[in-house]
Amino acid sequence: MLRMSTLLLRTLRDDPADAEVASHKLLVRAGFVRRIAAGIYSWLPLGYRTYRKIENIIREEMDAAGFQEVHFPALLPKDPYEATNRWAEYGPDLFRLQDRKKNDFLLGPTHEEMFTLMVKGEFSSYKDLPLSIYQIQTKFRDEPRPRSGIIRGREFVMKDSYSFDVDDAGLEVSYNKHRQAYVKTFDRLGLKYNIVSAMSGAMGGSKSEEFLAPCPTGEDTYVLCNGCGYAANVEAMVTITAPYKGDKVGAIEVLDTPNTPTIDSLVELFNSKYSANISAADTLKNVLLMADEKPISVLVPGDREVDLKRLGANISGVKDLRLFEDADFAKFPKLVKGYVGPQDAKEFGLKLYADPRVVEGSHWVTGANKKDKHAKNVTCGRDFIVEEYVEAAEVKAGDSCPKCAKAVVIDRAIEIGHIFQLGRKYAQSLGLTVLDKEGKPVVVTMGSYGIGVSRAVAAIAEQTYDELGLCWPSEIAPADVHIVATGKEDHPFDVAEQIAKDLEAKGLEVLLDDRREASAGVKFKDAELIGIPKIIIVGKSLADGKVEIRDRKSSSKQEVVLADVVKTIVQ
Repeated sequence: MLRMSTLLLRTLRDDPADAEVASHKLLVRAGFVRRIAAGIYSWLPLGYRTYRKIENIIREEMDAAGFQEVHFPALLPKDPYEATNRWAEYGPDLFRLQDRKKNDFLLGPTHEEMFTLMVKGEFSSYKDLPLSIYQIQTKFRDEPRPRSGIIRGREFVMKDSYSFDVDDAGLEVSYNKHRQAYVKTFDRLGLKYNIVSAMSGAMGGSKSEEFLAPCPTGEDTYVLCNGCGYAANVEAMVTITAPYKGDKVGAIEVLDTPNTPTIDSLVELFNSKYSANISAADTLKNVLLMADEKPISVLVPGDREVDLKRLGANISGVKDLRLFEDADFAKFPKLVKGYVGPQDAKEFGLKLYADPRVVEGSHWVTGANKKDKHAKNVTCGRDFIVEEYVEAAEVKAGDSCPKCAKAVVIDRAIEIGHIFQLGRKYAQSLGLTVLDKEGKPVVVTMGSYGIGVSRAVAAIAEQTYDELGLCWPSEIAPADVHIVATGKEDHPFDVAEQIAKDLEAKGLEVLLDDRREASAGVKFKDAELIGIPKIIIVGKSLADGKVEIRDRKSSSKQEVVLADVVKTIVQ
């Protein structure tokens, strides 16, 4: 039995100053977590009970699917990560350190290499496969902007599992088994979620899907089509285009456009001074970036912004991507800030990327590469050549669904799971092969599957809280019943104690508020804030031989005679 008189718990009335989202505010106020440093949190007893219940549900579903649990250290040697090139690829996100002998180590951000080497060391025949193994382990990533409490931290817990198969057909089976296990897991956790197409990113591989929990403050943006059911992370959204069918235009014309620092001011000047009748969609933005410290230009229609996250997920062979700064313009004086156009890109040494909407034959109003001047009739394929098309522009509500062409809607969410078909990237790099039926070595094909365990606590809190506080689903609440004894006499406390024991005898977990010094109002507010599904009030009604039972989710109340309390709760 948890007794609030001795429990390591202090609830807060005010939101923490650094909290931006509801889950962060409420988990701190309810005494579930405490901040240690930016992106690093400790768990207090109530929080850790909820966390462990989530972990156990995940473990039960993984085991039920036939996956086997293993465990790796968080402190890992450099060599395997160097063999897969991820020692360099992870860049500043990786926590690197040395031991006293100056050997390089890292704190594991993910464990693909370790899983691959484990199987390599134990298995050598196709008869040993398929195999799926998993762990629940702490991960470390040096996030540049840790935020939203435990949603995005520098230390977090993840369930990561990996499948090993002889061929792609086997991978497809393993992938679907994991997908089904995830559906069962998130259903048990009481989460609302969507499964969306996604990018594999630094993980590599082909097919990739995310499990996203809709939440207004979520940091992931995704699209949904109510027509055909298509769903995708914005990074994976495919732009629908058609060949240009407009009229051909004449040669480039350079026009005076002073004081036009924005697309809106440029459009206004063109329409007023040159009777052009254009909109922002007729202009072409040249967004300058440094890609691995080399200048590039990304072309998007003027009514769109470049989505750097989307660009980073889709651009090939680039590790570090950032917008041009004043120092970069100083290094490349031919690039006139605010007036850059693609027609001189080759001369300037710029590699040209473009959004798919910049189709061959289309013509644009864009910079003339001279101060206070823009050019019209700048035509793709004639005046500039796109070297690589890339999904770079922001996705907007109303964009066309790539499957049925109907308008999509946009929503925000928290990523709670991600599944990948990795293929042979890691097995190839680390030499994981098995002998096939003919005795020939074949490279094993792998899948990778992650669930954010600690993040799930916050995601559930975000989806279930109300104006009073947290409101946990019964399967993951820190207790089943919260009993509140009020008054100054011994009798209510003795009755509350007996009810708690009777409920525990039925297998329920009980949090008993047996504090003598706290007022009834404080106790009620704490019960609402903590969010346990059932609340029993032992107080004024006791004079009539009754107690009050409250349902935290529905806020319904009923008075029940003492003899029926346990039966009412257990039914």
